[in-house]
Amino acid sequence: MSTQRITLKVSPDPSLRVAEASNVQHQPLLENEPFVVIGAERNPPIVTEGVKPSSRSCFGPRGGALMGENGPFWLCDTGHHRLLGWRQLPKDDQTPADWVIGQPTIHNEGRNGKGDITAATVNVPTGICVCGDGEQPGMAVADAWNHRVLIWKTCPEDNNTPADIVVGQADFNSGIANRGQDTAAANSMHWPYGVAWLDGHLLVADAENRRVLIWKGFPENDGQPADFVLGQHDFNCRDENAGGEPNAMSMRWPHGIALWQGHLCVSDAGNNRIMVWKGIPNSNGAACEFVLGQKQSDLVDHNQSLYWPRANSLNMPYAIAAANEWLLVADTANSRLLGWHIDDLATDAAARALTGQLNFHQKGDNRWRPPVADSLCWPYGIQACGNVVVVADSGNNRVSLWKLAV
Repeated sequence: MSTQRITLKVSPDPSLRVAEASNVQHQPLLENEPFVVIGAERNPPIVTEGVKPSSRSCFGPRGGALMGENGPFWLCDTGHHRLLGWRQLPKDDQTPADWVIGQPTIHNEGRNGKGDITAATVNVPTGICVCGDGEQPGMAVADAWNHRVLIWKTCPEDNNTPADIVVGQADFNSGIANRGQDTAAANSMHWPYGVAWLDGHLLVADAENRRVLIWKGFPENDGQPADFVLGQHDFNCRDENAGGEPNAMSMRWPHGIALWQGHLCVSDAGNNRIMVWKGIPNSNGAACEFVLGQKQSDLVDHNQSLYWPRANSLNMPYAIAAANEWLLVADTANSRLLGWHIDDLATDAAARALTGQLNFHQKGDNRWRPPVADSLCWPYGIQACGNVVVVADSGNNRVSLWKLAV
């Protein structure tokens, strides 16, 4: 019996690419390059050393927010377990931070400052936002692995300013998921990753409980229970997609929250979609009206089951922000930012604007090349304040400040 040698040649299936990809028009979402880069170099070297904590460095930042158009500016330096603050909007690359919260000095790192949980420590901080109304609003931070949200009544302007209110835990010294219970509750959390203050409501993406919690008004007491829940039928269930098949009310991994021309939007990263409601619901388990990133609400595959992305598909979108008529989406696993215009709002609508990739049909961390100023690697956070957009470019260990181009 003879043996025949067979040579196999594997080549990319041309059906995976779209022949007319270069002809699909898009407009730039942001200007050509960020005007400031914080945490790392604009064009970093190919080989880098470990990221040590300093007033100029970041390690896997997952959120940043301007508290006003000129500042202060705060970011979640997630990997270093700290918050960094600037008195004013930074104007130059790698501007050193003015303040730190969560560590005894600017050169320390470690969960909860390697000490006890307090009102001024954090453990994997992720989402951050302005919280409250008026001339001097406060700040809220999703302290994910302490399973809580910290709230300052006015924006902190000093090192290790303690938070004023905590929700998700009964007090500032506790940090157990769901307060040690097997089920969720209206006053507990498990890995809250996103936070937003919208139209007089505090909203928290309680990710591992697969839900969004809503408080009517500014919480007044520690451990105050939420008023409504989205993604689950009640406050006790924490199953993926509410224990059933994906649908217009269920969630798998909610993270980002925004209010877009009166529409509440939630980035459901685990279901690879953006859920859109007409206004902020005032009842538990309300179903959304529209879905972006999927053809219908029961479909959840990344990039709509295709290898290459499209203008209407998403792959783990973690963060969203609203800027005038535009919804800005951090399409995290595709390493790009997308922009939808309100005139196009409909299920399975295509985005019009793009940043981070050359066209809607490309993906890849830093476009499969060494990082440069206008490339992205797993952007986890996005915030818009006036004409400025803050992007937490987590995989590149930096936070970039851009100007809108739309």
